[in-house]
Amino acid sequence: MSYQCFTVEIKDQVAHLVLNRPEKRNSMIPSFWHELPEIVRDIDNNAKARVIVISSTGPHFSSGMDLATFSSDPAISASDDSKRDSRIRHGAAFIDTASHMQKSFSCLEEARIPVLAAIQGGCVGGGVDMVTACDMRYATEDAFLTVFEINIGMTADVGTFPRLVKLIPEGIVRELAYTGRRMYAKEALQTGLVNQVFTDQKTMLDAVMATARDIASKPPLAVYGCKRMITYARDHNTADGLDYIAVWNASMLQPAEMQEAMQANAEKRPGDFVDLPARRTR
Repeated sequence: MSYQCFTVEIKDQVAHLVLNRPEKRNSMIPSFWHELPEIVRDIDNNAKARVIVISSTGPHFSSGMDLATFSSDPAISASDDSKRDSRIRHGAAFIDTASHMQKSFSCLEEARIPVLAAIQGGCVGGGVDMVTACDMRYATEDAFLTVFEINIGMTADVGTFPRLVKLIPEGIVRELAYTGRRMYAKEALQTGLVNQVFTDQKTMLDAVMATARDIASKPPLAVYGCKRMITYARDHNTADGLDYIAVWNASMLQPAEMQEAMQANAEKRPGDFVDLPARRTR
């Protein structure tokens, strides 16, 4: 299937999603918000891959939401505030639009499989929303991230703050939010926002794909459990996290997969693991 904003390739159990509008700095036009969750859910629901990698093209990862394409959207464009019904409809429509966009990125966090982001150049506004919903982030030396919304007179609302404040110190989040300044790759690495920095995009992609293949070689159910438990632990206290992992393993632990993992390691061969089942969508 062809998409307006992405190309998709699946190889070695790794799905590679590439933003493919470099001439527009990979801005997020209306179709982007439909295509991303459609692609991710198709891969996850139908167990088409064990890992997803998101990368981009051109000098910049993404310039964020393309506001020009939304200017005619009643949920985003200005309304006639002199009329009460217009204000009410505008507010209600805006909430629906924001919720739709938020869900477009939440699908990355909700997927059973890990999602890795490979960032080159600028990652602006909505780009930050997207990569903070991923499991891991990698960057080139020239990469930078910016919570740009303050510069156009708005508060970021598609996912940056709920996730970013759990990834880096709160004071730095506030500084980025209040100033709209650029956080370059070196600082992002120091704060833990990105896992690793590379000299150029090719080197980065080679390394990220190698990491993705390594993850894909592990037992899928165990990887799914790790992702689920880490996200749960992030959002709950220690006691709740301990209880949940015990309940999870009581029902999900598979001795046969453990035995295969240990035997494969001993024999220095790839493990023959069972893929996750297709999800029930109805």
